[in-house]
This record gives sequence, structure tokens and C-alpha cells, in this order.
Amino acid sequence: MDGGINKENPEVRLRAFRAIDEPETCMLFIEGHTHVLTSIGITKVSYSKNEWVNNPAAFVMVVESLDGKRVFGGARVHVSGGSEPLPIEQATAAMDKGIYGLVWKYAQHGTGELCGLWNSREIAGYGIGSIFLIRTAAAISYQIGIQSLFALCAPYTIPPGTAVGMEIEKSIGRDGTFYYPKLDLIATTMILKDVPILSKAAEEDRAAIFKIRENLNITRIEVLRKKELTIHYQIEIPHLNEWDLKATIANAELNMKKPKVEIKDWDFI
Repeated sequence: MDGGINKENPEVRLRAFRAIDEPETCMLFIEGHTHVLTSIGITKVSYSKNEWVNNPAAFVMVVESLDGKRVFGGARVHVSGGSEPLPIEQATAAMDKGIYGLVWKYAQHGTGELCGLWNSREIAGYGIGSIFLIRTAAAISYQIGIQSLFALCAPYTIPPGTAVGMEIEKSIGRDGTFYYPKLDLIATTMILKDVPILSKAAEEDRAAIFKIRENLNITRIEVLRKKELTIHYQIEIPHLNEWDLKATIANAELNMKKPKVEIKDWDFI
């Protein structure tokens, strides 16, 4: 099928860009992610969820067909200090206002959040949503310049989060957990505290992330459970010379001083 996956020799492109640079691709991301959320019974997706498309501090990763016609999965990295609070702040502040102080502790040195992780059924089983997008998020976080990375993890993403060096943050919620995005699901707060060195990452994951960081446009044959998938990484973010992390951190400080508006967003990994 045009734009589909070749089951005998599956190949995809994993590409990164700033959300404001590609509104059309962002719409494909939203459509695919919404479909996945709906399929697991999460239908109360707030309007605010889509405001990230205009956030200058939102970076997007998409897994797409080589012709660019299909998006099979994706994730985002939002940097604290953008035009909206981090999704984890929007999601959990009503349950624990301590999230604001926790984020600011790390935002002073540049922090972000891995969020909106999803993959379609068509590419399920190849590790896109459970391994390779998470590794790529760690890789582009270094490129963006942030020092740490938050995530609000679904249970199945805790092990791959741990593998890239994330730790459970027990200072908020119930030892780091929240009933979210609905009462029969649990989400866990995790933080990668040292994006540049990944000191607590598993050796295999750390080596893979460093390899991608060294060559942002690289083709790798990735293997999971004896399944091979060729990934054409193109994660050198265009127009990054227009990105100003210092200004974003300064804006995060201004935001910290403003009255907080509690918004529930449905956006976890």
C-alpha cells in the first residue's frame, strides 16, 4: 500500500523538527495520537492539548513512511518556558501544586518534558513507542541544550524510561504516581536528571543514544524480539539557530511568578 509499511523489509524515517515550523505534520501527529487515545477509552481530550502546535518551545518527533505520506507514531519534547506550562504541570497541578516548584528547580538550568508518545497498530511490536522514540527524545534533548527531562509515564513506559536513565520522582503525588489520565490508569513521574552524560542509563541504551547524537542523520537497523526495522534517523532539527534556550529559561522564571491556572491535559507517555 502506498505510504504503508513493507512487512518483509520494514523501513521508516524518524524525523525531528520544531512544532512551529511544520503545522501540517503537527496535524497528522494530532490525528494519529487522538485515534490511539480514543481506542483505549480516553475521549476527554481537552482543547488545550493542541495549543502546543504554536508553542515555540515544543519539538516534535515523527515516525513516518519514507515518502512522508503517513505518520505511524511520534512524541514531543516541550521545554519549560514556552507559551504554555509543561503538560505534566497542566495534568497534575490540581492534584499536587508541588509540581510547579519541582519543575522550576530544574527549569533554572534548562528542563523539558517527553510527552505525547504514541504509535499506530500498523507498526506495533517494533519498539517504536517503547524504545526508539524514547531514546531519540534523550538525543534531541541534548541537541536542544536542556539538562534534564521529565516524563509522566504509563506503566509500560517505565522500563524503557529507566533504561535511558530516568528515575522515579517520589516527592509529588503518591510516591510519584497519579491516577491519570483517568481513574483506572496510573501515571508515574520520572526525571532524566543528566541529559548530557546519562549516568544511570543502561549501557546498550546509552551507547545507542550517543551514536545518534554523534550523527543526527544516520540509518540504523534496529532489532527487537528478533524483529528488524530499518530506521532512517533525521533528527538534526532545522532552524535551530533561531532557538534561544536562555530566553526560554528567562520566560520560565516569569511564568513561575504568575498566578497559576489549573488545566487538565491528557498527554502522557
